[in-house]
Amino acid sequence: MAVDLIVKNGTIVTPLSSLRGHVLINDGRVLDVMVRDDLPPAREVIDASGLHVLPGLIDPHVHFREPGLTYKEDFETGSQAAAAGGITTVLEMPNTVPPTSNVEGFQAKAACAQGRSYVDYGLYAVIVEGNLDQIVPLAEAGVVGYKIFLGETVGNIPAPQDGEIIDAWRIMAETGLRCGVHAEDNGIILYLRKKLQALGRTDPLAHLESRPAVAEAEAISRAILFAREARSRLMILHMSSAEGVALVRRGKDSGVDVVAETAPHYLLLEGEDMVRRGLGSIMKMNPPVRSKEHGEALWRGLLDGTIEVVATDHSPHSPVEKMADNPMGDIWKAIAGMPGVETSVSLMLTQVNAGRMTLNQYVRAQAEGPARAWNLWPRKGNLGRDADGDLTLVDMNKESTIDQSTLHSKSKVTPFHGFRVKGMPVYTIVRGHMVMKNGELFGNPVGQLLRP
Repeated sequence: MAVDLIVKNGTIVTPLSSLRGHVLINDGRVLDVMVRDDLPPAREVIDASGLHVLPGLIDPHVHFREPGLTYKEDFETGSQAAAAGGITTVLEMPNTVPPTSNVEGFQAKAACAQGRSYVDYGLYAVIVEGNLDQIVPLAEAGVVGYKIFLGETVGNIPAPQDGEIIDAWRIMAETGLRCGVHAEDNGIILYLRKKLQALGRTDPLAHLESRPAVAEAEAISRAILFAREARSRLMILHMSSAEGVALVRRGKDSGVDVVAETAPHYLLLEGEDMVRRGLGSIMKMNPPVRSKEHGEALWRGLLDGTIEVVATDHSPHSPVEKMADNPMGDIWKAIAGMPGVETSVSLMLTQVNAGRMTLNQYVRAQAEGPARAWNLWPRKGNLGRDADGDLTLVDMNKESTIDQSTLHSKSKVTPFHGFRVKGMPVYTIVRGHMVMKNGELFGNPVGQLLRP
């Protein structure tokens, strides 16, 4: 009997191995991975000769801005950007309008995405003061995890008091779901920003100075302490500092279930690029991109397994909000965030080609790592039998230049505009459905809501 799809003759890459073979997909699931050439008939065949076949890559940190902020992004455009960039699954953040803080908000957001996403998606809920009674109902409704904003950022969603956070994490521990934290200490940030503004500082580096590494380190240390007390599962989101790497390493060694993610902009850019390259507000992020020494520490943490996840914090905004016409203007007036879901894979494959990491290590960080962290393994991030038939096929020799005008996101402002890349996704396959081929979107939205 014919199977639905065979991807043949590719180099199949997992975290542990790379071998020539064939992936058979039927009814949306992996039927088999074969090295023999006596293949069954198939309704569709993709010849992956010369290509590397990866488990479907996951971006577990995106902001698709729906509902309430759809002038920046929506599920259709955001998922198109993901598919075009080789991403098969996204996990979407809760700081929308209204925030995803109760079951009704979760259901409303799920309705926005239904039938409009080109890739599979999970939804986070946010923990705020007074919504502890929603934690279990949200888990039952199908959230993939939770988030707490320990520091001020886009959306200005304040964290509960520390005691309430510990109680929230005790409840979360009973659900088995993980909580991610935006780890920056608000007191340090607000004090330094007020001080710098009083000195008349409006230059781009003032933003970096207002959010120093110690602010991230303080929040990470506190989060690990609380997670230990509550016996809960913790994720440090968009980690940006050497101090953070050291704290997470110690937390793991002490037995805390703490996972950390970082992003390409922290690995590939330097804070001084705001001035040196004139990127200014275009590079403004929370937490900020720091010095080369922090980037090198993040690379070491990624390679030794302290950092288990690569994500993008895809944060689209309008050109006016990013002050794209005057990036060296008053940095306090610019909003923080940048798009990333479409450029991340090619940027990281370029680093593989440069020898900074192996393709196996990249698969671990962009497929298996996020799937395990957010309770999606072995359905996602995996090529084992009965896993979802998600594949990202990449051409490690294909070269291009990132052009922000061609991005599928509504946001066309990226500090990676003009970057040369070598290694690009050429097919994105979601549960056996091809949604991108050679950079062009293909077919219709097939994405489904994921339950952990």
